[in-house]
Amino acid sequence: MKQEIKTNAAQSAPGLLSQALVVNNLIFTSGFIHATPDGKMVQGSTEEKFKQVMVNIEETLKSANAKLDNIIKATIYVTDMAILPDMNKLYVTYFNEPFPVREAVCVKSLPLGADIEISVIAEKNS
Repeated sequence: MKQEIKTNAAQSAPGLLSQALVVNNLIFTSGFIHATPDGKMVQGSTEEKFKQVMVNIEETLKSANAKLDNIIKATIYVTDMAILPDMNKLYVTYFNEPFPVREAVCVKSLPLGADIEISVIAEKNS
């Protein structure tokens, strides 16, 4: 059985998407970009954009009774692999070891002109 997760504290999902779904004890999020809950795109440095993406993920997980440490896997999409070294420095500040498994994929473009999009799979707290 699937349970939809919705929160106003993170970037909203268009009508055809869910912010996240809980299936059994796992949380699957949609991809989050660097948009605020009111839909405004965060501009500026990679750090500012990455922080907003992580806020969106953290708030969504919180609504599903989980936190960043519950993340098992992250998929990161970027439009330029040159920003990955900066993101890696930030990424490790959000997690404890063992770090989630992850992949980074370079794509031609992302929704709303974003540079970064991240989706995660996490385990729900008991």
